Amino acid sequence: MITLREADNADLDLFQAHQADLEAARMVAGPPMRDRDGFREHWTRTAKNPGTVRRVIVFEGAAAGYVGCFTNDGVREVCYWLGREFWGKGIASEALRLFLLEEPRRPLIGRVAKRNPASIRVLEKCGFKVVREDTSPYGEEQVSGFVLRLD
Repeated sequence: MITLREADNADLDLFQAHQADLEAARMVAGPPMRDRDGFREHWTRTAKNPGTVRRVIVFEGAAAGYVGCFTNDGVREVCYWLGREFWGKGIASEALRLFLLEEPRRPLIGRVAKRNPASIRVLEKCGFKVVREDTSPYGEEQVSGFVLRLD
């Protein structure tokens, strides 16, 4: 069973450990790995943005990751992250579906690296459609990706 709950500071070490997984970070072309203090500073700073909404994904009683949305340059974006041990079980799709029931504001966009077909499927299962291709920096590399939109 998958549920969502409010995130709190007790979750931050787990989330930082998830993002320290180099393979996971490479898949999402996410920000460079942050150390514990850097991650906590980022989480606290972004939580102050009134457009930020985050929920912990709970799978079989364990915190598996998080799902949320934030405002970036006036555009609402969804984000989600699962610990690698939770990949491939349909958890992200169900968590995003539950989150979208809770978060009524539209449109929402999702950004995903082309090298992450599982995440593309998560967004598409939840009704997002590809609207354009995009690139984003990942260290020295430019990563090709898609921008998907849910109206």
